[in-house]
Amino acid sequence: MKGFASDNYAGVHPEVLAAIAEANVDHAVAYGEDPWTARAEGLLRDHFGPSARSWLVFNGTGANVLAFRALCRPWQAVICADTAHVNVDEGGAPEFIGGTKLLTVPTPDGKLTPGMVDLHLTRVGDEHAVQPRVVSVTQSTELGTRYEPGELRELADHAHAHDLLLHVDGSRLANAAAGLGVSLRETSTDVGVDALSFGGTKNGLLGGEALVLLSDGIGEGATYLRKQTLQLASKGRFLAAQFVALLEGDLWRSSAEHANSMAARLATAVAEVPGVTLTQRVQANAVFALVPPGVADRLREDVRFYTWDETTGEVRWMCSWDTTEDEVDAFADRIAQACGAAVAAG
Repeated sequence: MKGFASDNYAGVHPEVLAAIAEANVDHAVAYGEDPWTARAEGLLRDHFGPSARSWLVFNGTGANVLAFRALCRPWQAVICADTAHVNVDEGGAPEFIGGTKLLTVPTPDGKLTPGMVDLHLTRVGDEHAVQPRVVSVTQSTELGTRYEPGELRELADHAHAHDLLLHVDGSRLANAAAGLGVSLRETSTDVGVDALSFGGTKNGLLGGEALVLLSDGIGEGATYLRKQTLQLASKGRFLAAQFVALLEGDLWRSSAEHANSMAARLATAVAEVPGVTLTQRVQANAVFALVPPGVADRLREDVRFYTWDETTGEVRWMCSWDTTEDEVDAFADRIAQACGAAVAAG
């Protein structure tokens, strides 16, 4: 059985591997001066709008650090949820490598609101205090929830009213858009998002993300900063070929829809299991739950997944583009058996 630890555990989609192999013919100009990169950048404009400017990078942390470096001056800061990937799971890179202070806000579901942003809109103009410049949200969030387009529009309008920019960490943007039934543009450009870290690795790529700037007049020097941030691929065609495969047809959507549907199937199967409590809405490809003591360790003897919160025992089960219905059903049966034994021994 495949694990349910992370969509990063999944392999590479066969169509993406085929695209890489197709690009692996003869020589091509290095550092992104190749036809595949031009095509990938054109497809990103097709999906995000004609003004979209993009820079392909290796990974999500690189995309986020590059975004913050391009959007912030050294005395400026980023407001984000305390559970945000940029705060919890990037090893301090935004602050150490990017030199950008993070101003965090506690949230019950991983989502920021304008009122939460206001908590850090203090001491503006005070030279003794770091100055907020960017509001960064994750779509879908680290807790598997997602922002409705109207919620993003409200955040964007609020940010712009305070001379701030709205950045989206979109490592799972495809899952959010697929779940909402909208285009990538409708959950970014059309609702006022200024900058986006667009993810592909969690949606079937071998490894590739992109910084996409959506608003005019921002991100000066991003081309130089990408190199300085160690994110410029010499053989750029192999990053670009993956995005061509992902975006030229509907692969981005079909892969994300499948992962989402597998998470919904798992959530439905375990929701009525005695001892299981779902802790977050299942709106993308993640299921968060509380299980009886000892159950998680028993399950992990066969299937790998993470305990999300060590203090409460909350676990996270992730589904991927290649998760099958049989695997979900078998895992749900194991959960039911383990919980049943724990409750009986209770």
